[in-house]
Amino acid sequence: MSDSKNNKKNMPKFNFYWVYGAIFVLLIAFQFLNSGDVSSRNISSNKFSEILRSNDIKEIVIVNRSNAQIYLTDKALDTDAYKKYKKTNVFNQKTPVFSYDFGDLQNFENQLTEARKTYNLDFDQKHIEQTSFMDQVFAFLPFIILIAIWLFFMRRMSGGGAGGGGGGQIFNIGKSKAKLFDKDTKVKTTFKDVAGLEGAKEEVQEIVDFLKNPGKYTALGGKIPKGALLVGSPGTGKTLLAKAVAGEAGVPFFSLSGSDFVEMFVGVGASRVRDLFKQAAQKSPSIIFIDEIDAIGRARGKNSMTGGNDERENTLNQLLTEMDGFGTDTNVIVLAATNRADVLDKALMRAGRFDRQIYVDLPDINERQAIFEVHIKPLKLADNVNIEFLAQQTPGFSGADIANMCNEAALIAARTDKKAIEHQDFLDAVDRIVGGLEKKNKVITPKEKKAIAYHEAGHATVSWMLEHAAPLVKVTIVPRGQSLGAAWYLPAERMIVQTEQMLDEMCATLGGRAAEKIIFDKISTGALSDLEKVTKQARAMVTVYGLNEEVGNITYYDSSGNDAFVKPYSEETAKTIDKEISKMIEAQYQRAIKLLEANKEKLTTLAELLLEKEVIFKDDLMKIFGKRPFDEEEIIRKEIVIDAEKKEDKEE
Repeated sequence: MSDSKNNKKNMPKFNFYWVYGAIFVLLIAFQFLNSGDVSSRNISSNKFSEILRSNDIKEIVIVNRSNAQIYLTDKALDTDAYKKYKKTNVFNQKTPVFSYDFGDLQNFENQLTEARKTYNLDFDQKHIEQTSFMDQVFAFLPFIILIAIWLFFMRRMSGGGAGGGGGGQIFNIGKSKAKLFDKDTKVKTTFKDVAGLEGAKEEVQEIVDFLKNPGKYTALGGKIPKGALLVGSPGTGKTLLAKAVAGEAGVPFFSLSGSDFVEMFVGVGASRVRDLFKQAAQKSPSIIFIDEIDAIGRARGKNSMTGGNDERENTLNQLLTEMDGFGTDTNVIVLAATNRADVLDKALMRAGRFDRQIYVDLPDINERQAIFEVHIKPLKLADNVNIEFLAQQTPGFSGADIANMCNEAALIAARTDKKAIEHQDFLDAVDRIVGGLEKKNKVITPKEKKAIAYHEAGHATVSWMLEHAAPLVKVTIVPRGQSLGAAWYLPAERMIVQTEQMLDEMCATLGGRAAEKIIFDKISTGALSDLEKVTKQARAMVTVYGLNEEVGNITYYDSSGNDAFVKPYSEETAKTIDKEISKMIEAQYQRAIKLLEANKEKLTTLAELLLEKEVIFKDDLMKIFGKRPFDEEEIIRKEIVIDAEKKEDKEE
């Protein structure tokens, strides 16, 4: 039995290119065998006249009005002069003995007519149109190309190997395309490589523990969970977490994308789902990981334009059946990841299929510091790199963004021939990622540069004067990306935002346009992004968060996304909303103007310094404005002083 298996393994794989080669060889052989040896017996005009006068011609076939194929009589072929030409082709058909290129057809026919009368000749004559072998090939070339393209795509979809070795799998299109990771293909990623995500790691670690030690849970009557859905913004580490599960679990791990189920042929997706779960059940306990599951898991019946036979819906139906249908008692856990949980079908999200929904959020400051620690390990760092400060400087960065930032810092340091990556290289990397590439060759007139400097100084001044505005870190008038200047802030990471905080942020955002109005008594188009930001904030305050007294404690936000084409309020309410948004923005604009008018000298000093240096930092602002009275450090210092004074009073 083992010998027969070894013989099967040693047998060469069936290759479709062998078939193509055999067909080509047969066509060439057919052409040569069927063509005879006519080209070597092309005769001259004198030779043709001689044969014609001897009355040895049985038939003349005029081909394409330019060539005469001459067949001799049997009597003539029996003579010694022509016996060697007595041949047949591969189909046992007589071949022409001679070929004669006569030139003009009319002259040739006149010659034959005159010879018939003069020598009393009796031979047959006919005309035919004949195409060459290559002409026939070119005629069928479009069909050959279409067939070749069809075979190519069929082989690709069936997972055919390089060089045509997978051509024999053309009928395996319904097989699963999942990659299997088991003891032979060990995944090196572990939970130690996943920084942050403590809550998400705790959830998936329990699943891994269940697969490793099922008795610990089943002894208490617990059942293995059917699935866990990882939900979060792009780049937060959902796929990395799944890799860590594969590395830690020690059980077969099937990995694929939601788009791997979808093909142009009806029924293929459902067939691949069946095959995937069949393979997973055979190797149970095992884990299936489906990345970007929204490719097949979208809610059924919405925006369906394909009629009753929707391939994506068929695939989803089969997935629902496999995850929680009759007979699904195998130890197979399904992990899935998506950043579009709102579009998934409710039947897929219910308990019994995806028992757990694990939210993978953007990392907070402590988690960002841990992520930095992971990504700087392979880097050569200078002594002045402050990881804690970098974590503070990157609010809203995902794990993928931090990895990209570390790589960008290394590239910046290498570009300037440094031996180690310095702290400033990381800050430049943040500027590069957030603001874009520095435009060193951008032509800006002195007048425009001055307007930009006052605009950015206006942002900096107003934000410095407001309690709830984010503290400023850096201001620059160096063009980056599409912006001509920028002010960098260090926003507080709040779980909830109050009305005063949002209003202060809006006021600081409008500080740039307010500064232009005060200094130049003109406004420019430079505040476009500022206006867009404050308009969105004001609209959210009125229509989403219910922070406007006139509209009231009501929200027009629908988390299900069903109100995309329906306005959930009347025309009268729409007018009120527009009026309140405009009033709110205008109030903060006037507030910014008053603040800047009260600090006009400091605003001018800051703008002049910005024109001189092009980039200024928090220390420069402190020299001009002094410390912010509501800074955390200042408040803590004052509290310490007050506590010390109280202590002294008690002692006295």
